[in-house]
Amino acid sequence: MAEDIRRDPFEEYLRDEEPGRRELGYAWYTAIGLQAVDGLKTSDYLKETAVRNIVGEISLDDAEKLLNSYYEERRGEDDPDRTEEADQVSLRISRLLSESSFSFTPNEYISIHRKLFSGIYSHAGKVRDYNITKKEWVLDGASVTYGSASELMETLKYDLTEEKKFSYKKLSQEDMVKHLAGFVSRLWQIHVFAEGNTRTTAVFFIKYLRTLGFDVTNDIFAENAWYFRNAMVRANYNDLKNGIHETTEYIELFLRNLLMGENNELHNRSMHIRFREETGKADIEGQKADIEGQKADIEGQKADIEELLESKIPGLTGKTKKHVTDMFLAFGDEKIFGRSDVEKLSGLKTTRTSELLKMLCEQGIIAPVKGYGKGKYRFTHRQ
Repeated sequence: MAEDIRRDPFEEYLRDEEPGRRELGYAWYTAIGLQAVDGLKTSDYLKETAVRNIVGEISLDDAEKLLNSYYEERRGEDDPDRTEEADQVSLRISRLLSESSFSFTPNEYISIHRKLFSGIYSHAGKVRDYNITKKEWVLDGASVTYGSASELMETLKYDLTEEKKFSYKKLSQEDMVKHLAGFVSRLWQIHVFAEGNTRTTAVFFIKYLRTLGFDVTNDIFAENAWYFRNAMVRANYNDLKNGIHETTEYIELFLRNLLMGENNELHNRSMHIRFREETGKADIEGQKADIEGQKADIEGQKADIEELLESKIPGLTGKTKKHVTDMFLAFGDEKIFGRSDVEKLSGLKTTRTSELLKMLCEQGIIAPVKGYGKGKYRFTHRQ
C-alpha cells in the first residue's frame, strides 16, 4: 500500500459517490496539502493512516492514538524536516474540517490555532506580543507589514465584526469572490500568532465558507496551498516607488477555482514581484521572468540550457525540459537552491523532484554545495 500512497492516496476518495468518504478524503487531502505553506511534508505513515480512516477501518481517535504511538517510538530521533509537526497538524486539521460546529468570532479563530498547535508551539492559542517581519520569496526577500502587536485583538475583532455585518444579498458571484478575497487577505495580514497563521486562517476560512453555503469539497487548497499563501502576500504589499501595488487578483483566481469551478492556472512564479515588473505584459504565461533581477537575454538563456539538456540527456520529455529551464531562469548560475525551492517553482511532488535533482546531478548540470546545509545545489554548466 505504501507505493500507492506515494503516488496519490486520495484521488479516488475525492470522486467517491459515498458522501462520507468523499468529505473525509477532502478533509485529509486539504489538511496534508496545507502543510506546504510552511514547506513541510507529511510521512507515508500518516497518509496510510488517513486512508484507513477514510475507508472506515479506524476512527479519527484511533488515528490519533496510532500517530502518537508512532512518534513515541521515535522520540529522541532528529526531525530536521518537522515531519511530526506536519503529521500532527494534518490530523488535527482533518478533525476540524470533519466537524460542522463553527462560530464566526475571534475566540473561534484563536481556538483553532490552539487546537492545531497545542504541544507543538509553546504559544499555541496565544496572541503574539511582539512585532514581526518575514522574508518572502515572492517579494524578493522583502516583508509584508503585519499587524502591530499592540492592536492585534482590536484589529481582529474589527475585521470580523465588519464581515459579519456585510450583506451578500444581490451580489453577483464575481462580486462575492472579490469581497471574500479582500476579507481573507486582511484577516491573514493581521498575523495574530507568531507562527501557524496561514494554516489557521485557511481552516477558519473554509469553515466560514461552508456557513455561506459554498461547497468547497475539492482539491484546490490541497494542490495550491503555497499559491494561496503567496497570493495573500501580494494582496498586502506595496512598493510604490517601483510600481508594485497590493492586489487581490491572485487570491481572486484561487477563489474562482475554489468556489466557481473555474480552471484558472495558478503559478507561483507569476506572482513574483520581478516577474510582473520585468515583463509588464498581460500574457504572463508566454513570458519567462528572471526573478533574481538579472537583465540577461532570457531567450538566449533558454536556448543555452535547452541545448545543454539535448546534448546531455537526449530524448528528455518536453515537460521535464520546461521544469529545468524554469529552474535555470529562476536560480541562474549563482543562486543556491534546495528541493523545496524546486517544488515551489515547479509544482512537482517530493519524489519526482528528488528524481529530477538526482538526474541533473548525475549529468553534471547541477552539483551539491557544501556549507549551506544538506541538499543544496547550484547550476554548474558555465563553471
